Amino acid sequence: MSSRTLPLLFINLGGEMLYILDQRLRAQNIPADKAKKVSTIAAWIEEDRKRVMNDIITTMFNKKFLEELFKPQELYSKKALRTVFDRLAHASIMRLNQASMDKLYDLMTMAFKYQVLLCPRPKDILLVSFNHMDAIKDFVKDTPSILSQVDETYRQLIEMYTPLSSGEFQLIRQTLLIFFQDMHIRVSIFLKDKVQNSNGRFVLPTSGSVPHGTQVPGLIRIFSCTGEELTRQQFNNGGNYNAALREGSFEIFGDRVTKLGTNMYSVSRPVETHMSGTSKNSAQHTKVSAAPNPLAKEELNLLARLMGGLEVEKPGNTDSGFRVNLFATDEEEEEALISRPDELSYGVINIQATKDQQANAELAKIMGEFTESGDQSPGASSKGDDLLAMMDGL
Repeated sequence: MSSRTLPLLFINLGGEMLYILDQRLRAQNIPADKAKKVSTIAAWIEEDRKRVMNDIITTMFNKKFLEELFKPQELYSKKALRTVFDRLAHASIMRLNQASMDKLYDLMTMAFKYQVLLCPRPKDILLVSFNHMDAIKDFVKDTPSILSQVDETYRQLIEMYTPLSSGEFQLIRQTLLIFFQDMHIRVSIFLKDKVQNSNGRFVLPTSGSVPHGTQVPGLIRIFSCTGEELTRQQFNNGGNYNAALREGSFEIFGDRVTKLGTNMYSVSRPVETHMSGTSKNSAQHTKVSAAPNPLAKEELNLLARLMGGLEVEKPGNTDSGFRVNLFATDEEEEEALISRPDELSYGVINIQATKDQQANAELAKIMGEFTESGDQSPGASSKGDDLLAMMDGL
């Protein structure tokens, strides 16, 4: 397991989240001159969309938060990472209910999983990250203060990852695939493009460009002990491959060459996630892996306490924010919430715990057990605390 994987996972998932939210906000957007005639809370204007995107990106690229993020550390658990993105998605006036948040996270994770699987070389994961960063930079191009935060993250990515060897990038790729291995959510955009099967597994192509610096398979050359080429033998490689014309740029500005990590929602088409049929088998598999951890609730409660200081609009006040629906209708959203398997829905922690004395006492007890445990290493009990605590001051 690589200790350098978390920043790439966070930035790429965050980029996918911003693509989806931008597409949904634009779909619900109405012209400003007509906004006064619309009384519903779902009516967005362009300024609202920009505010939401700016608020989320500001939180995502907060300097102190990124300092902790880039420290070598193990990946968070799936539930802990989901909690971070739940808080991030609600860092502005926008509101998502449980079903829409579940769908948002499914789309984020499956999109990035597909991109990792399709990377010709492990190092190309960094190019995918730069594609996400380029798009994020375009979202805030009119806001210099946020733009400087994004540029600083570019520099940190280049400084940390460009010196790494191919073996280290392979370890990062393996760590990401282990994280995603039990996720087989069917997504309509992938099903329609025939890159995903009905069981939620992706179809890997047998065509396209080979990794930069390699040759198209199909030729065997035999050399003598002196290095002289003796014979050549061709064979059928079983696909339709071509040589890579050039390598993508690993600088702040440049052509990334690969399209992996770009915004696939820029072309307007509906995107759905499906949990019915054969994909329920993966849900059962997930239940097996999720059930044995008796400290899962304590871990999430601790995360809630650590992140409880983040200033977020209270969702109970419908006048203070806008509600975004990732489904075509409210009925579809309610149906998805009811039909989704419990083991695939991450419980939303009530962040009101900071004002509840009984909850505070329970959390203090849990934190005390962590620090008093004699068989844990000092680093293990506080894993992730520094990074998540950074969100308190954002």
